[in-house]
Order: sequence, then C-alpha cells, then structure tokens
Amino acid sequence: MFVLRSVLVAALAVLVTAPLAAQSPSSTTGLVRDAKLASVLGDIEPARIRMYDSMLVSFGTRHTMSDTLSATRGIGAARRWIFQQMGQWDRDCNGCLNVQYHATEVPITRRIDRPVVNVVNVLGWMKGRDTTRVVVIGGHYDSCVCSQDAWDFTSDAPGADDDGSGTAAVMELARMFAKHYPQGLETSVIFALYAGEENGVLGSTALAQRLRAQGYTVVAAFTDDIVGNVVADDGTKDDNTIRIFADDPDNGPSRELGRYVWAIGATYTPTVNILPVFRLDRIGRGGDHSPFVRQGDAGLRFTEMYENYKRQHLPTDDLANVDFTYVAKVARLNAATVGSLAAAPPMPTRVRTRRDRASGGQKWEILWDTIPKAASYEILWRRSISAQWEKVIPVPAGRTSLVVDEQLDDGYVGVRSIGANGHRSLAQIYPAPPAPRPAGAGGRSGQ
Repeated sequence: MFVLRSVLVAALAVLVTAPLAAQSPSSTTGLVRDAKLASVLGDIEPARIRMYDSMLVSFGTRHTMSDTLSATRGIGAARRWIFQQMGQWDRDCNGCLNVQYHATEVPITRRIDRPVVNVVNVLGWMKGRDTTRVVVIGGHYDSCVCSQDAWDFTSDAPGADDDGSGTAAVMELARMFAKHYPQGLETSVIFALYAGEENGVLGSTALAQRLRAQGYTVVAAFTDDIVGNVVADDGTKDDNTIRIFADDPDNGPSRELGRYVWAIGATYTPTVNILPVFRLDRIGRGGDHSPFVRQGDAGLRFTEMYENYKRQHLPTDDLANVDFTYVAKVARLNAATVGSLAAAPPMPTRVRTRRDRASGGQKWEILWDTIPKAASYEILWRRSISAQWEKVIPVPAGRTSLVVDEQLDDGYVGVRSIGANGHRSLAQIYPAPPAPRPAGAGGRSGQ
C-alpha cells in the first residue's frame, strides 16, 4: 500500500501565531491563480456599480409591499429595470444569461393580518456544462425604513447600502461573467436579485426551496448584504477589510466554504483583508444565505467591516455613505470565488476512513468514490483547533485511497477534486458534520 508522508508547510507557524485578519491561508491550501479569472477581476468597474445603485435609489422606495405599477417608483419599477439591464447583457452574449422572473406568493407572517405578497426575484441563470449543479450569488434589492415603521411602504427608503450596494455588486458580476464566459463554466451560476429580504428572507427562501424541490445540487450560496459603508460612527475607517460569515459546525459545509473564500482572497485579492467570522451572521441578524444553510447547503455572507446602525433601515441610508471603490473590492472577491467554484469538478463523495493497523493505528487510510470529471485529488489536513487547513497532501494519479501519516483522532481530513484546469472543489470533510438544523433555528432573518 502506497504511503505518503505529508510535509507541513513553512507558513504554518505564521498561521498559528498571527492575528486572524492578518493570516494568509493561500500557501496552506494550495489554490492556484487562474489568469483568465484574474482578468475578470480587473474588468470590474466601481463607476458602473455606482450607476446601478444610483438607479435603485432613484425609485424612492423598494419596500416589498410598495407600488408595482409605476414606471418610476416602487419595487415594481426597480425589478423591471434590473430585468432590463440583465436582459441586455443576455442579448450581448447571445442568450448565455437566461434572465427570468421568479415569483412566489408569500404570506407576510410578521404582520398580524398576514397579507399575501407577490415576491419577485430577478435571476440571471448562466447554464454550465453540468446543469444539475449551481453556484448562487445574490443580493436583495428591496429596501425599507424598518427602524421607523416596518410596514411603511410609501415613504422614501433609499437603501443605498442595505442592500443597493450588494445588488449593484451582483449585477456587475452578472455583466462580467456574461462578457467573459459566454459559453458558461463547468457548473451553472445563478445571479439572484432577491425581494422580500427585509420581511423575512422571503425571496431567497423561495429560491432555496425551488432548487431543492427540483433536485439541483447547490455547490454554494452567497449573499452580498450591506457591503458599502467604510466609516464607523466614531470616525474609524476601514475600506480594506471584508467580513465573511460562515456558520457552525466547524466541519460543516458552510465553514468549509468560509475557509475556501478565505484562501481565495489570499490568492486573488492579497492586498484585501479577509476577516472570517465563524457564525451564521451578526448577532441577532440574518440574511439571504440563511435559507440555504438551514437546508444543509454551504452558505456564506459577505459584508462590510463597520456597519452604522444610524444609517440602516432609515432615510439616511443614502449614496453619500457608500464607498464604491470598496464595493468593487467585494465584487472582485465574489468573482474569484464564484469563478473558481463554478470551474471546479464536483467534490468527492462517500469519504471513509480506517485505522492503519500496520502502524499501530497512528496512520489512517482515507478512501473516496471516483469523480469522473476530476483529473486528480488532494487530501487536506488540520488539527481540530486550527481555523484553516494546515497541510495539502497530493494523491498519486489514478488513486482514490491513500494512507496518511496523521492521527485523525486529533483533527479533520478533507478530500477535494482537482480539474484538468487546476481549479479545486470544496473539500468533503471527515468526520462528517451532524444533520442540518431545523428551519427557523438561529438569529432573526432579514434584518
């Protein structure tokens, strides 16, 4: 039996001792920079992102219960404008984006009278060569002045940061991927602009349920929510740190997605600080990744370093307080993550282990099923107390098992697929996580 002794990378000492925001996991996770994908990042334009957000603000309010008939005001005008913009990019790429409305009638359970509202998402669905798997990147285009009155759907609610900034970033991603990948990627990508987030993540819940019911495999689901403010109320400024929220458990799919995004940032946007936060969301808050997480999918939230609650859910959430150079940094991290995952083969399935008796149980054999589209595989190793993978163990060509000189009782292993293009999948982790939490668990949604 072939035995490979892994080598601990020199960066491990830095990984263990450095402050969290300063750690650079790229060297310990073996991700490779793709030149074409890097060129997409360079094409993202802050000025365009500002234009999209300015248009969203110009509709006055985008409350889910606001006017749907006016051509200039309300959520109906906003969604038609988003559809028109994305439709143009679809035409430019000869139909690669497949722009569609996704409407669901949903009761607003937060109101005592439970009114039924037509919640309409706008989706750009870029089909991949594998149409059964999807990567979802979204932001919510609805807004509110909820801090004054959750059900005021007539007053101005500019929502420039919450979440015009995230919506604008996702729209720019849709434009970029349609321009650079008109033939699609290995996996389908859905650029989702959600409605109903402020009323209880209604639009994202509908999409998560639709994908599950139709049998799609959600590789990852992200939300950009509140990604434009860089100045705290006391004047402290940080225009270079992006928080990523990745839920428990430590060996679960969302946490693994967080480790992947953290490493992607070090690989593609090394001058930007990535601050992983290992929980579902901010305390008592929620977002459009949470419905996917509750279904057991890998989900994650991108958000700014400094939120200012004096400018959230209020008329003061205006364009003057959005830094579009910073929003573009978030969009570049989004693009690198989405492009890498969508270009990678499926991750390995049915990872099993057994103690190696010949070594007295100090070594372990790792086994997994063959993935037809994988050119090769890697085994990742970390101690249970480590936030990031610490070792990358290459697997000889043609093998789907390997004995590793690691004591699995003390940590975790992951197995990931590598495509012929060099892109890595997420890792399938052993020991596996427990079953997903029941719906409704966790903090408040859509706040």
